[in-house]
Amino acid sequence: MEVHQLQILRELGDLGSVKAVASAMYVTPSAVSQQLALLQRNIEVPLTRKEGRNLVLTEAGEVLAAAGASVISSLAAARSAIGAFQESASAPVSVAGFHSVGQALFAPLLSKLTDPGSPVPQFFDEDVAQQDFPALSARYDLVLAHRMDHTPQWPNDRVIVTPLAHEPLDIALPASHRLASKATLAPIDLINERWVVSREGFSPADVLGAISAVSGSAPLIIHRINDYATVTALVASGDVIGILPRYTAGAAVGKNVVLRELHGIANRRRIDLLARPETMHRRSVQLVVQAMGSAMAELTGS
Repeated sequence: MEVHQLQILRELGDLGSVKAVASAMYVTPSAVSQQLALLQRNIEVPLTRKEGRNLVLTEAGEVLAAAGASVISSLAAARSAIGAFQESASAPVSVAGFHSVGQALFAPLLSKLTDPGSPVPQFFDEDVAQQDFPALSARYDLVLAHRMDHTPQWPNDRVIVTPLAHEPLDIALPASHRLASKATLAPIDLINERWVVSREGFSPADVLGAISAVSGSAPLIIHRINDYATVTALVASGDVIGILPRYTAGAAVGKNVVLRELHGIANRRRIDLLARPETMHRRSVQLVVQAMGSAMAELTGS
């Protein structure tokens, strides 16, 4: 049993297919299959099974993958302990973020990493449904992720979670709207409104579902848009209202749109940094995490 074989098994559990593992590890699918076959020879119970066209882990495979993750993390910790000088503080750090947090946070983060010897962040745009954020840690050093308060927590056996913000989602109204004069809104105020909202699986759609449940009225959804700048433009037209995050959509909100607090439902999302345990042993990653926390604190005024 080799460490790289355990790594491949772990990647298969996270990414869900031999092709995805091969892409993430920069090897061929046949090389992945060969290493899985070699690992299976040493194990008496099946580690994988076919599910449609994909190869997935059995329960035994999941147990071994979890144990392998601990081995990989321990080896990373050992390397860090005996050779911290080998890990450059200025090494590149890949950071994936969903659209709105990237627009709000990437530039301020850069401004905090200008000293000689600072890490070099490399930014990537990844706007996925909540359940897909942890798997991105296979491709990026740090993953900016969001989840609503009432949804399942991140899998802390797979990723280290660094909380950054607890962000309310507000109602976005045309400045001329009849509700714009109110300081706060309740779900019942929003009956019979026309909506622009995100696709299912994203925070605004979750909030609108809660509004519908509390008010007892099905929402009239006109547009499904994930880009907050587009949402703001549609709201400004006066034809629809929307839902925008208070801190990370700030740059997109124009003078013809107002945000109003929503009371009576759970409408906050958590913005967290996700990383694999072994990644967090790197000094460059630690420095970026610290700078990210500082940039987010300034954005939220906390």
